[in-house]
Amino acid sequence: MNDRELLEDVLKGVSRSFYLSIRILPEGMREPVAVAYLLARAADTIADTRALPPHQRLEQLLSFRARVEGMPSPDAPAVFLQDVGQYTHGVSEKERDLLSNVERLFEMLEVLPEEDQQATRRVVVTLTRGMEMDLTTFPSEDSGRLGHLDSPQQLDCYTYLVAGCVGEFWTAIAIAHAPLLSRWRSDEMSDLGIRFGKALQLTNVLRDVPRDLRSGRCYLPESDLAASGLSPDDLLETGNSPAARAVQSRWIRTALEHFEAAEAYLLATPRRSIRLRLAALWPILLGLATLEKLARNEAWLDPSRPSRIRRRWVYWMMMRSFVSAPSDTILRFWIRHLRHKVENALSGI
Repeated sequence: MNDRELLEDVLKGVSRSFYLSIRILPEGMREPVAVAYLLARAADTIADTRALPPHQRLEQLLSFRARVEGMPSPDAPAVFLQDVGQYTHGVSEKERDLLSNVERLFEMLEVLPEEDQQATRRVVVTLTRGMEMDLTTFPSEDSGRLGHLDSPQQLDCYTYLVAGCVGEFWTAIAIAHAPLLSRWRSDEMSDLGIRFGKALQLTNVLRDVPRDLRSGRCYLPESDLAASGLSPDDLLETGNSPAARAVQSRWIRTALEHFEAAEAYLLATPRRSIRLRLAALWPILLGLATLEKLARNEAWLDPSRPSRIRRRWVYWMMMRSFVSAPSDTILRFWIRHLRHKVENALSGI
């Protein structure tokens, strides 16, 4: 199996949605983006698996990071595989397949063009710092204890580490490989890209609150909860959904502000760059649709009532997007229509 076939095969296994996004990218962007994603996904598997206690996961994660940075620790992935092979809990078959190909991924990283290689190393290292933050901030998933972030600043930092940095990386790779983006100002577009990533991660944080709480993680800042007379433990009571709506609303509004930057990023992409426009458009539409579901979900803390987008809507959205992507007017109308639905839902809270 050649490198391209390997990337496609492993990507299909661990993320069908991201596989579709990569498939639609311009040719030169696909390999560095795919390598970065799969290395980050391998690191995330190390950080999340319950096959090892948190302190051992952290050790393995730091060894993995050193390898990404180009430091001499070639046995780190093999050590992880050897350890995790003693367990079955927490590592899926597809994740095992990913980990078994880590050495090939490092080989692909090392032969990328120098600019792509440095950008890829930089983003994966930053992403692992977000994973490290998880492992050092929150207790073990099986401890029965609940950890939390203290302040809005901590949550903002976290969203940069696990997603905002991807906006920087995406911008650098796009400018390097898409001639139509030659007029982009890299600093300005990088800033917009960071906020784009934060918008998506905040949406994920809000959507996943019920699940994360039951894994011992509260990403909503304690200071915000205290202002509403709540503690992180209170969020485990599904009946507190109405009482916690003010905190939810604050962060939905913050996400909406970041989505304004995401819209600017999309519309700064030349209309002839249809592939790049679609790759940016889809997460914006999915994110805004998810925020509306969250804003309308009166039982948003109840894990049995998730704020989910229907698959039929996703298929319809994707089909319509191929026709709409070249038109700034249509895209503005579509995005602002979804924003207004979120705002209307919030006004009813």
